[in-house]
Amino acid sequence: MSLRARNIHFSVQEFADRQAITRGQLAARGLDGLLMFRQESMYYLSGYDTFGYVFFQCLVLTADGRMVLLTRSADRLQAKFTSVIDDVRIWTDGPQANPAVELRDILAELGLRNARLGVEFDAYGLTALNGQKLVAALDGFATLVDASDLVTRQRAVKSPAELVYVRQAATLADAALEAANRLALPGAFEGDILAEMQSAVFRGGGDDPANEYIIGSGPGALMCRYFSGRRHLDANDQLTLEFAGAYRHYHAALMRTILIGTPSPRLVEMHKAARDALLACEARLTPGTPFGDVFDTHAAVLDGAGHRAHRLNACGYSLGTTFAPNWMDWPMFYHDNPALIEPGMVVFLHMILFDEEAGMAMCLARTSEITANGAMPLSRLPLDLVVNH
Repeated sequence: MSLRARNIHFSVQEFADRQAITRGQLAARGLDGLLMFRQESMYYLSGYDTFGYVFFQCLVLTADGRMVLLTRSADRLQAKFTSVIDDVRIWTDGPQANPAVELRDILAELGLRNARLGVEFDAYGLTALNGQKLVAALDGFATLVDASDLVTRQRAVKSPAELVYVRQAATLADAALEAANRLALPGAFEGDILAEMQSAVFRGGGDDPANEYIIGSGPGALMCRYFSGRRHLDANDQLTLEFAGAYRHYHAALMRTILIGTPSPRLVEMHKAARDALLACEARLTPGTPFGDVFDTHAAVLDGAGHRAHRLNACGYSLGTTFAPNWMDWPMFYHDNPALIEPGMVVFLHMILFDEEAGMAMCLARTSEITANGAMPLSRLPLDLVVNH
């Protein structure tokens, strides 16, 4: 089968429409082109799907619509198979290789000498060292302007086609949680629980998430990040899980603390506080509401329940199509964030309580789609406290 039978997940017209909006933003900012180093931007505007951004890689989009990818030989066929990019240039590995200079030559060919170029400086795909090389190579050639937010902000509001994938990701996340609820029993091995959760996603046609699943029991239930090591659940235990269904790289996350054995009244109270806070925050997810106001609602409810010392300083973020090392996207829920809730956004609200002194954890979270009328939670599973014996 020809590689030109491309593995792209949106119509060519949808990519063209997205590129047109981006070009409009370039014009509004007085930019002649955009140098993309964020893999999310490349995927969003062209379908290009790779983890090759760990090396120097740049997708150029000019204000008049030309698009050129500079990458390594390992990604030549990857770009041909997964994207609508027709012009792919290769830089060659070597001890003295400097692809930034080759990028400059491409820009010269495109007539961009003395141009104003937007650059995604805030990108995992542009290390500090490569960023220095880029600036040095283009010194005196063009004016560089930080445009890290340009495509990122565009991606925050999802198209109808994107929302189809988000909803499928949510279905996969529910399947993963159902597996965890079924297996989180006294004596269960964390590795078995994790394996069944991820299997549910893969069996449903999903992807690896952009970061590891968070799983921890006992004292590990108070961790907000993945850490290595597995244990068996005690007869009385707590298991914290934060994970996402991922479909075509679109994410829908969930977070729960499951109790094993006889629940402590304190943990039951913490769950009630988390549930009250989550529902109050979801009620604030109306178009035009600042993200910071949603965080303040989270803080007011949890602080009022006596958990000021146990909550975090952020309570969630936008979700979408993201690549490793994490699935968090712009914008985030924290105090005074002026970014506004808009229809078509997809957001993850997490109510996280860690009582270090008592050694107790309680977390409750889910993903919602923002409609004209407010939040539409995408999980079909209840928010009830799960206690297994």
